[in-house]
Parts: sequence; C-alpha cells; structure tokens
Amino acid sequence: MSDALLVIDVQNDFCPNGALAVNEGDTIIQQINAAMIHFSLIVLTQDWHPNNHKSFASSYENKKPFDTVEMFYGDQVLWPDHCIQGSIGAKFHPNLNHEKADAIIRKGSNPSVDSYSAFFENDKVTPTGLHGYLKDRDVTDLTLVGLATDYCVAFSALDAANLGYSVTVRLDMARAIDNDGSLNSAINKMSKAGVNLENG
Repeated sequence: MSDALLVIDVQNDFCPNGALAVNEGDTIIQQINAAMIHFSLIVLTQDWHPNNHKSFASSYENKKPFDTVEMFYGDQVLWPDHCIQGSIGAKFHPNLNHEKADAIIRKGSNPSVDSYSAFFENDKVTPTGLHGYLKDRDVTDLTLVGLATDYCVAFSALDAANLGYSVTVRLDMARAIDNDGSLNSAINKMSKAGVNLENG
C-alpha cells in the first residue's frame, strides 16, 4: 500500500448554515465520495473541541471571532464556537460517505491548544497519531481534500511534506475561508514546500 486519501474536516459546522461555515463547503462532497474508490486507504479528520476551548472567541471578554490572541505556541485566530464534542455541528456532513473511512483522527481536544493539522497540534510537537498510523501501512503518497483549504488542509499538507510524504492537494475538492488573504498565503506556502496543487 502506498497511497492514501486524507479527508479534512467535512463536518456540519464547516458547511453552509454551520457555526463556521466555509462558502460552498458542501459542494465538494459528491466529488470526494467519488474519489474514495481510487484509494486503498481513507482517513478522515474530525475537529473535536471541548466547550470553552481557548481558540473560541467566547472564551475571552472583549474578543470577537477572527481577532487574534497570543498563545504559548504563537498567534491564534479566535473562532466562533464550533465542532463541540458530541454536537450536531461536529458530526460529519450527512452526505459524506464517512463509513468508508479506515481511520478517523480527532483533533483539537486539548482545551488549551488548537489543532489545524491532521498530524500535529498547533504547538507543532504534540502528535495526533496519524503519522504512525500511515507509516505502519507503508503510505508514501497522500492526497488531501476537504475544509478549509487555507487552514486545516494547508497545515496538514505542510506537515505531511515536512514528514517526507509526496503530497497532493486537490483544490477542486477543497474550499477556503479566505480571511484577509489567507488563501493566497496558504497556496504560496504549499507551493514552496513542494506540495502538488491540482484542480482535477
């Protein structure tokens, strides 16, 4: 086995009408489902926050979503409360074939550290366990799809490239928040890191 599909955070809260909705976030699901048949291993990630997570603007007085605060690991964007453990918003979108997953990696469970990447929390050192799982299955090539291109998809792709995987991001099966130029910044970083950016 050498290739795997990594489906990032296709959850209700990141889709239209969700707490942190990504524009057209649900329009990629049919394509993702169709792509699953081409991969020998499928891994889904799931944002899984406790209440009062430190990345939530509601955890601070006088802060609003998309403000930033300084955390012990650097700048942290503050978000609306989203993907709270056990909530409807944290569930996978009902149209996603999540039963095809060989593994589900939950991230963001530590109340003090956000976790964009599928591989490491935002402190850059605490692993999610995904790297070990993929290594045990001799995965060398990763294709990433999902939400959002400029945050969790990009952070996952950059970490995967740093870990030595051959990485492709299918931009046609991803959608971005694009907050204050974040999409262009993420695309540039991924290009420089050697990530293959494809549009189908």
